[in-house]
Amino acid sequence: MTTRPDKRGYFGSYGGRFIPETLLAALTELETAYRKAKADPKFRIELDFHLKHFVGRPTPLMPAKRLSEAVGRGRIYLKREDLCHTGAHKINNAIGQVLLTRYLGKKRIIAETGAGQHGVAAATAAAFFGLSCDVYMGEEDITRQAPNVFRMERLGARVIPVKTGTRTLKDAINEAMRDWVTNVETTHYVVGSVVGPHPFPLIVRDFQSVIGREARRQILEETGRLPNYLVACVGGGSNAIGLFHPFYNDRHVKMIGVEPAGKGLNSGLHAASLAKGQRGILHGAISYVLQDRCGQIRGTHSISAGLDYPGVGPEHAFYKDSGRARYVSATDKECIDGFELLCRTEGILPALEPAHAIGYLRKLSKRLKAADIVILNLSGRGDKDMPILKKVYG
Repeated sequence: MTTRPDKRGYFGSYGGRFIPETLLAALTELETAYRKAKADPKFRIELDFHLKHFVGRPTPLMPAKRLSEAVGRGRIYLKREDLCHTGAHKINNAIGQVLLTRYLGKKRIIAETGAGQHGVAAATAAAFFGLSCDVYMGEEDITRQAPNVFRMERLGARVIPVKTGTRTLKDAINEAMRDWVTNVETTHYVVGSVVGPHPFPLIVRDFQSVIGREARRQILEETGRLPNYLVACVGGGSNAIGLFHPFYNDRHVKMIGVEPAGKGLNSGLHAASLAKGQRGILHGAISYVLQDRCGQIRGTHSISAGLDYPGVGPEHAFYKDSGRARYVSATDKECIDGFELLCRTEGILPALEPAHAIGYLRKLSKRLKAADIVILNLSGRGDKDMPILKKVYG
């Protein structure tokens, strides 16, 4: 079974295109250009060159011995995406899509961001290739991710505050979509996660799959076998799909995505779309969505701005329904516990997004055997979250 979407952009019954007619030509142009670029050896060579010399790939697969001892069972390895240039996995996709923008002959990019890491990555790639860049960001996220706002501005990007709705990631995407509809002839929208209308979930998945391809090769070199478990946090889901996808056909490798449970799954203050959502349409695609009985999008909450989103990528929805991956959740408190755990055992300050996955490890340990191998995607570093953590610690 393949996880590549069909010609209409569906992963099983999820995905597709639910868009204003004004975007149809742009998405068709983008899909055609992407398929040509993928088949062009020069594009692949240039992408690989920049991933190596600019992004810093391959990132290490680090044996976390003290973390493993603290968890109690299993051998845990960390895929160190926090060591990428800009401090997170988002740069993998940003470099790929900005190269694609040049391939399309366009001079301007726009992006949305929640935690700020995709915004920083997009601004970085735009500066590197000489393009103009506007980043839409909710006012709530601008406040809690001020360091990343400052970074984007220093890189030459214009950060545009979004004051509507919940003033978080969902609303930033809405405004970026409106901009793209208006300026589609000159502008490419660098979507930051595996969400949105086809072909964006495919494009972002492919650019992020470098994570899983490297991890697969590295764990075989290190241990001579594949892991028993893959673990990653899931908001929109790009870092998780990037790790999971290259292992899709290895049926004995279990995949676990960790959603943000916020104040608790029954509190209404969470962003766990796969656990508590229903089938619906958000930002141009069918997936699991947090919505009310009338189909209106519900408000969300997560201590991590990057996971504070009321939907999830359609490929994750397909993985859930087919049983290929299992999706669990971690509360804000478990996230902070995970943050503390990695700080004290391995000397690494993780971003609050992957701290959810770390916080879940103690629950996972009850299932583990001593010899089990776990690869956890450490998708970002925690510098950006220091203002939030200062408030948490009082």
